[in-house]
Amino acid sequence: MGSVDAGNLDGQVAFITGGARGQGRSHALALAREGADIAVCDIAAQLETVPYPLAGIEDLEETVRQVEALGRRCVAVQADVRSTEQLEAAVAGAIEELGRIDILLANAGVCGFGVFWEITDQMWDEMVDTDLTGVFKTMRAVVPHMIERGYGRVVATSSMGGRMGNPNLAHYVAAKWGVIGLVKTLALEVADKGITVNAICPATVDTAMVHNDALYGLFAPDIEHPTKADVEPRYTAMNPIPEPWTPVEEISAAVLYLVSEGARSVSGTTLDVCMGASARMP
Repeated sequence: MGSVDAGNLDGQVAFITGGARGQGRSHALALAREGADIAVCDIAAQLETVPYPLAGIEDLEETVRQVEALGRRCVAVQADVRSTEQLEAAVAGAIEELGRIDILLANAGVCGFGVFWEITDQMWDEMVDTDLTGVFKTMRAVVPHMIERGYGRVVATSSMGGRMGNPNLAHYVAAKWGVIGLVKTLALEVADKGITVNAICPATVDTAMVHNDALYGLFAPDIEHPTKADVEPRYTAMNPIPEPWTPVEEISAAVLYLVSEGARSVSGTTLDVCMGASARMP
């Protein structure tokens, strides 16, 4: 294990869903560097309607390895955020092993696409059940513990897709808009209980959710078997700041702010990390 240095989150415990890779792993490492112990869960299995490979058990184990290399404790469990029973068991296990939960990152999510009238019931159900209902069930499992302790920081992963319409992403957009509604409502209900609740709204983040053949094909339908190099200028053209993808570390930096003592008066809001795209919105 690496050396343990005091940080701004020294002694705190974070529970992170979707922690096997991508934003979830990046957040776990960022919080661990600031002194937090980490509990992560991930479905670590494939969903039928998700058109790219999801993380596996080996990815979840790698998150644990990297957190522990920073000298922090890390517990991990395979759990599906769509399942109340699995989530409640994961939360109870984290509290038993690590003592408490101070920070909740409701981060688990997937992406898929299809023309509105071609989205099947299964596509809709798997998307909304994961990206919206999963956030609700995660919050519901953890927040009562925070209320008992009189302290908590909750951050849900929405999207810039939760702030605007997006062709071919109706089910994803509906779920991410819903996350913002959940955040604002829960923030009001716990405002006098020492708990803040916020959402981050990333634009396209430099993770495996974006870098796959299915999503490349969505952005370059005129090219047979498009590559990363083919789609990069198309992503760049969408952003006022002329870069194609937001570095995952910048999303983690936003999370660190929202869970910090410096953000104790920030609740019920969204923090856009979006290459300037929100400048085009009301």
